[in-house]
Amino acid sequence: MTAALGTLALLLATLAALGGAAALLRGQVAGRPALVALGERAPAAVFAFVTTAVAALEAALLRPDFSVAYVADNVSSGTPLLFRAIALWGALEGSILLWAWLHAGFTALVAWRYRGRYPATVPLALAVLLGIGAFFLLLMLGPADPFAPAVPVPADGRGLNPLLRNHPLMAVHPPFLYLGYVGLAVPYAFAMAALLSRTLRDEWAAVTRRWTMAAWAFLTTGIVLGAWWSYEVLGWGGYWAWDPVENAALLPWLAVTAFLHSAIVQERRRLLRLWNCALVILAFLLTLFGTFLTRSGILASVHAFTVSLIGPLFLLFIAAVLAFSLAVLLLRRDQVRDEGALPAYLSRETLFLLNNVLLLVLVATVFLGTVFPLVVEAVAGLRVSVGPPYFNRVAAPLVLGVLVLMAAGAVLPWGAVPRGAARRFLAPAVAGLGAGAVARAHAAGPFTAVAFGVLAFAAWAHLLEFHQGARALQSVGTPYALALLRLFAANRRRYTGYLAHLGLVLALAGVAGSTAFRQESDHTVRPGELVAVPGAVLRYEGVTLRRDPDRLALTATVLVFPERSGAEAASRTARGDGLAAPVAVLHPAEHLYPQQRTPVPTPAVRSTWRGDLYLVLGGVARDGTAVVKVIVNPLVPWIWAGGMLMGLAGLLNLLPGRR
Repeated sequence: MTAALGTLALLLATLAALGGAAALLRGQVAGRPALVALGERAPAAVFAFVTTAVAALEAALLRPDFSVAYVADNVSSGTPLLFRAIALWGALEGSILLWAWLHAGFTALVAWRYRGRYPATVPLALAVLLGIGAFFLLLMLGPADPFAPAVPVPADGRGLNPLLRNHPLMAVHPPFLYLGYVGLAVPYAFAMAALLSRTLRDEWAAVTRRWTMAAWAFLTTGIVLGAWWSYEVLGWGGYWAWDPVENAALLPWLAVTAFLHSAIVQERRRLLRLWNCALVILAFLLTLFGTFLTRSGILASVHAFTVSLIGPLFLLFIAAVLAFSLAVLLLRRDQVRDEGALPAYLSRETLFLLNNVLLLVLVATVFLGTVFPLVVEAVAGLRVSVGPPYFNRVAAPLVLGVLVLMAAGAVLPWGAVPRGAARRFLAPAVAGLGAGAVARAHAAGPFTAVAFGVLAFAAWAHLLEFHQGARALQSVGTPYALALLRLFAANRRRYTGYLAHLGLVLALAGVAGSTAFRQESDHTVRPGELVAVPGAVLRYEGVTLRRDPDRLALTATVLVFPERSGAEAASRTARGDGLAAPVAVLHPAEHLYPQQRTPVPTPAVRSTWRGDLYLVLGGVARDGTAVVKVIVNPLVPWIWAGGMLMGLAGLLNLLPGRR
């Protein structure tokens, strides 16, 4: 019954999407308002039907109903309730259903938000959005059916992939990432509609600014949560490996970041029209490309689920979107032609453009490194890999260049640079030189010292902008602390942008620190034995074995003493005295699942503002002796703090402000 209801709901949603798109196009071309009005009701119907399908699959997962193949393949009777619920996006068919549901929600929200406004543009934008949604709905009526029956019906399911049910971050990471992916369809649809209707020549970017910013904020948060999940779950002590799945999320983020900056130039100067149309098309195509990578089975990864017809269908759809977009640009080439020029060779506008160029070079670099192994394997049948050394060597200088231009763009005014502008860079330059010297004194390599210098330069430049704005408000009697808050009300868009820049600087400082100063060691320890590590002393207490409904858990107990107290504790132990109280108790573990032959390590992490102490249990002998990997990761929490600050700044940017 549940499966039949879900399938019927998907069929009705597909008919509503296709019928709504046809009615909107026909009504707009023929000038028939009644047809347009009918088509504008379709998004609400599509959302209602897809919501019904989502509810049906969730009910089957929570019950669980093993007569549905998706349920039998992804949950078991012992799967905890939370992970049964989030199994909706734990595998191929459910993740496509989530994509379609979020897209239907965005489409319905656009129809509601702009009802009666921009009558020449909105119907075409809705038609584009409905067409995109119809593709994903048709996938679920074909090779990605989430309600396919299980034959025969098993007595119990296989359970969720252990790596996907080992941490609660799986409950939030995919939805945020999908919200970012889906949200980028809105500016794309409006760009195409504006070109086709010859309306909103420059205004389309402003009309969709909040949609684009929301997608950017969601995508930023999703990427950071994904890195955090990888760090907390996979047990390798890292957070970014330049895996193709990671790159699939990074590529559209880079493109939409470039678009958000150049769109400001289009609004102010009526320039970069073709550039911005190309960027928004590129960002949307990269979301489809990322979905293709992770949903087609072309990659052997936790995120790539199966090989089927979905891959070729995705490629055909990407090719169709690309052909349609290029045809519209060619057809309306007069509308994307600029009518002026940049005000000066050295100006904020020029810096924005140069920053975009560096971001697009970074996109090309990451894209090439991601697809090159796939192309070689497809053409020559050879397996090659492009590892982190390539990406790090090429990406790091580009990122530093982006930071320098970002800081300079914040300091310089719009238009031609006035005389004496160089003095504005004096304090940031001094801060950068000082930070680089301190890093070099702490045994950092030359490039790391330069990186910290550039980060300090960028941070100081933006903090100086906040300080000068607050001082200006303070001069009219506003207390300094209150003036800092009022800056966001006075010019929310500008200062939330600066806040996002500071979040990026903070996150990159965490990347630089954890990369340059990471220390790793392996220890074989017996119960009661002390181990000295940088910044702490550890005492291994032993292990316990616990049987959960769906797994066996082998958990170690490790006491953490501060370095000073730890030395004292070691001395007292030698004399037979008692130990001082530990500052933390960590429990690294290994989990063994029925569907996985090898144990899944679950690291234990102690975080402070200075960095992380990261423990991984590598194995336990019969006598209780354990192998423990100890990783000291300086500044890693700065990455999560900086990423969350960027996401928060993006959401604050959505609020209305006044100049």
